[in-house]
Amino acid sequence: MTAKGILLSLLTAAWQFVPMASAKDVLVYPIVGTGQQQCYDNFHAIATPRLGQPFYGQDAQHPGNAPVYRNNGNGTVSDTVTGLMWVQARGQKMSWADAMAGAKVCRLGGYGDWRVPTIKELYSLIQFTGECMGETGQKPFLDTNYFQFAFGDPARGERTIDCQDWSATEYVGTTMNGNATVFGVNFADGRIKGYPKIDPRTRSAHELFVRYVRGNPAYGKNDLHDNGDGTVSDRATGLMWSKADSDRGMNWQQALARVQQLNAMNYFGHNDWRLPNAKELQSILDYSRVPAIAPVFDITRLSDGEYPFYWSSTTHLDGPPGRRGAAAVYVCFGRGLGWMQFPPGWGEYRLMDVHGAGAQRSDPKAGDPTMFPHGRGPQGDVIRIYNFVRCVRDSDK
Repeated sequence: MTAKGILLSLLTAAWQFVPMASAKDVLVYPIVGTGQQQCYDNFHAIATPRLGQPFYGQDAQHPGNAPVYRNNGNGTVSDTVTGLMWVQARGQKMSWADAMAGAKVCRLGGYGDWRVPTIKELYSLIQFTGECMGETGQKPFLDTNYFQFAFGDPARGERTIDCQDWSATEYVGTTMNGNATVFGVNFADGRIKGYPKIDPRTRSAHELFVRYVRGNPAYGKNDLHDNGDGTVSDRATGLMWSKADSDRGMNWQQALARVQQLNAMNYFGHNDWRLPNAKELQSILDYSRVPAIAPVFDITRLSDGEYPFYWSSTTHLDGPPGRRGAAAVYVCFGRGLGWMQFPPGWGEYRLMDVHGAGAQRSDPKAGDPTMFPHGRGPQGDVIRIYNFVRCVRDSDK
C-alpha cells in the first residue's frame, strides 16, 4: 500500500476512537443534508417563506451538513462528513447472497474490509435534488459527479427506475405473500423499499446493484437517552427529539405550521424545533423491530392496529413539471402498506405489507385520501396524506 493509502486507512479507522464529549464535537453518526435548496408550497417552487408565513420551516431552510466527497483516484470515494469510503463503480446486478459474498473478497484500493452497507449507511448518499415522474427516472438522487450510476434499461424490459441498490439490512418481517425481504435504496426515484430475495414472478434470485463501503463502523448506530422531560437525545447524531408524536394526522402545510405553534409555546423549554428532513427522520428508525422505532419513544397506534407514517420537511420531486413539488417525503415506522390484486391485474384487492416497516415513500402534500381507495403505484402504496409529526432540534447537551 502506498503512503497515501496508509494515511487514508488510518484516518478512516480513527473515526471509531473519536471521544463523544458533547453533541457539538465530532459525531460518530453525522447526518448529511438532503441537498435541497429550493422551497415549495403544495405544488410549486416558491420564494423562501418567512417566520409566520405558510410553509415556513421546510427542508431548504435548515440545510444541515453539506456532503463533502473526495475522489481518491483508485476507484474509491471518501465521504469526509460520515467517515465512510465507497466503491465508485456501478458494477453489475446480482443476488443478495452474491452481493454479501462479494464484499468478503473485494480488494479495491488495497483494502480487505469492504462490506455491504447497512440501510442507514446507504441512505447517507441520497440527495433530494433528484427528480422522477412515476416509473420514469429523470435525474438521479445521487451525486453523479463522484458515483457512477445507470438507470434501468428499457431495451431489457426494465423501467428506468429498475436500478435499486441492496443494503445488508434484512427486514425482520416479510412482505407480500411471505417474501423474505431486504431493504434497499432506489437512487432513481428517491425511496427506501423492501425488496424480496426471490423474485416472485420468476421464482429465481432477485438481482439488484450493490455498492460496497468501509470505514466508520459506528455509522448508523444510535445512542438514545431519555432526558426525562419529554425529549430524547441521540448522542450519536447530536439531535434531540420529542418523545411523543403529534397523536393525530395532518397534511404537510399543517405539519410545518404545527411545529411553529409548538415553538411559540416554548415546547419542552425550547423554541427551535423543526420538522425533520428525510434523512434526520430516517436516522431514528430501528430496523430490528416492528414498529421500527426504539421503545424509548412513544408511538401512536392507529384505530386499525397499524402505525403512522411521519412527515418530513423534504419535498419529493416526483410528478409532471407543472406539479413537480406536489409530494413530500414520509417514513413508515409501521408496515409499508399497499393494495395488491390477486390474481395480478384483475383479482381482489388485498391490503398487505408491500415495502416493510422502515420504508421511505412520499404522499401528496394535500388532498383527500379517499380519492385513492386502492393506493397509488405498481404496489398500490397506501395514500394517507394526513400523516403524523415528530419534532427535532439540534441538541445542546
